Amino acid sequence: MVEAARSGHPGLPLGAATIAHAIWSRHLRHAPHDPRWPDRDRFVLSAGHGSALLYALLHLHGYDLPLSELRAFRQWGSKTPGHPEVHLTPGVETTTGPLGQGFGNAVGMALAERFRAERYDVDPHRVVDHRTYAIVSDGDLMEGVASEAASLAGTFGLGKLIAVYDDNGISIDGSTDVTFREDVGARFSAYGWHVQHVDGHDLDAVDRALTAAEAEGGRPSIVVARTVIGKDSPLEGTAAVHGAALGPERTRQLKEKLGWPVDEPFRVPPEVREALGRSVERGRALVAAWQQRVDGLAAARPDLADEMRRADTGALPRGAFEDMPSWPPGQKLATRKASGAFLRAAFAHVPELVGGSADLAGSNDTTVKGAGFLGADPGGRNVHFGVREHAMAAIANGMALHGGVRPFVATFLVFTDYMRPAIRLAALSRLPVAYVMTHDSIGLGEDGPTHQPVEHLASLRAIPGLKVFRPADANETREAWMAALERTDGPTLLALTRQDLPVLERPAAADARRGGYVLREAKGGAPDVILIATGSEVAIALEAAEILERGGGPAARVVSLPCWEAFEAQPAEYRETVLPGAVRARVAMEAGVTLGWRRWVGDRGAVIGLDRFGASAPYEVLYRELGLTAHAMAARAREVLAALR
Repeated sequence: MVEAARSGHPGLPLGAATIAHAIWSRHLRHAPHDPRWPDRDRFVLSAGHGSALLYALLHLHGYDLPLSELRAFRQWGSKTPGHPEVHLTPGVETTTGPLGQGFGNAVGMALAERFRAERYDVDPHRVVDHRTYAIVSDGDLMEGVASEAASLAGTFGLGKLIAVYDDNGISIDGSTDVTFREDVGARFSAYGWHVQHVDGHDLDAVDRALTAAEAEGGRPSIVVARTVIGKDSPLEGTAAVHGAALGPERTRQLKEKLGWPVDEPFRVPPEVREALGRSVERGRALVAAWQQRVDGLAAARPDLADEMRRADTGALPRGAFEDMPSWPPGQKLATRKASGAFLRAAFAHVPELVGGSADLAGSNDTTVKGAGFLGADPGGRNVHFGVREHAMAAIANGMALHGGVRPFVATFLVFTDYMRPAIRLAALSRLPVAYVMTHDSIGLGEDGPTHQPVEHLASLRAIPGLKVFRPADANETREAWMAALERTDGPTLLALTRQDLPVLERPAAADARRGGYVLREAKGGAPDVILIATGSEVAIALEAAEILERGGGPAARVVSLPCWEAFEAQPAEYRETVLPGAVRARVAMEAGVTLGWRRWVGDRGAVIGLDRFGASAPYEVLYRELGLTAHAMAARAREVLAALR
């Protein structure tokens, strides 16, 4: 594959082939004919640069990945991209490439298995009983996200998680001794893992280590497998074999050393195809046996069986949004508090909803009393992630990838800086993860600029496929949550306030799920100016409209625009009813950088924002001193109108 593409990473596939063969041929319970079978073992190639190894395994074990796709490795339109992509290739469990993320995903998969087993396994009907295997590299274990995830896995005792560390001692820049001299086994032992050391090229030794790991029920396991990168190639054991094709001459030498035909690329001997292809029939037998257990559960507990089947499809239960909270105009409530009220109601109707906070549950209002804690209480649904934002987001991706679980995670909006790699991968992988990000602006007040996000909304809106909601009040928050749970094709982020906001009077037809709508129509007919805002600034825009219209001043429409991405997805006709092109006088306000707002106000409009960091003071003082006031917005509107005359 690598030679045909003249591009790729031959070192790991050659060095880790024995490890992968041991897992796939002697331990992995999988079903090539049904790659999404819910009770399959999961396999994560965290070192995604070694994708050629994974594609070879999928092809040889009978997945729908023909040899033509292997020949098209790394080419336009193929199902064999340079790094594995879950939505593209049958049998690929997660999109890996950024090192450490796959390791975090594997922890999330094991955590999801724990939750579902506790909920759906009713003796003697074990319908959720599988393991997660991962091959991880030096680079994976150097990344901090892996340390966070490993620590949490050890704390929770995820005994069905088995990682094999491809310990080849080489990174791109040379020997790992340059930067990575720690005792990995001792480190993982300190995390509470079961640790073994083996020769990674001894098939039977790897097999025995995996068997011992499977018997270790109370702790996650790591097998430290010493290997030679690029084994048997002329460049074995060197950094040169990590990330570049060997070239024709070195490839010829490799094949000669292995006794392999030199001039037959992509050769698969019939006996190999027959032996590994038996995975298809084994998979059919595994699925049939599992279906019998599901039938037994259905006879004993039809409610649980029906719930499990529905959750596996990703569909919400009927009546998922019954009895959701609503708030009367005039009441004051922080949107983080409204989010907490929604969560408590949703937990009663959506049993697969699971999640928690990075040690900020009280501030994020994400703990649901009486629901227990996953990892501590049987059937628990709250999750204590600890101060581990990197891992929390990667673990949530793993839970979503596992299926049958709807994960949410929470912290302060400013700390999405720690989560961004996993948020990006959630968008790339089309995972329905919900992010509850509170303390969304300078409105958090005295903690100051280290905790006050200003550039974060703009940077998050730049991620393709991520929907960012910044609701204006409690009722918009409810609708933002509903949009997040209805979505199955990508992640959704809710940016929520610490400070109280007034519950706004809204038209009957208002629907925040559409991303934008007319909140207040101009008095007397067509608007002269449109005021646009999100979140806590919507109330300011309403006040500005009243100021403008006093004494017969310009007529002002107010538009709430909680989600740019949802609004852009609306039909052009609807967008025109909200932001008519004929009204060029527009002013937007948001307590963040102004980047991106020009698309909504046009070249003749104005934006009031914060192209600077915040400060430490009560939030009312900050809004006044930094110019985020109704009088400032009304004054800017008059300036825009004057310039257009």
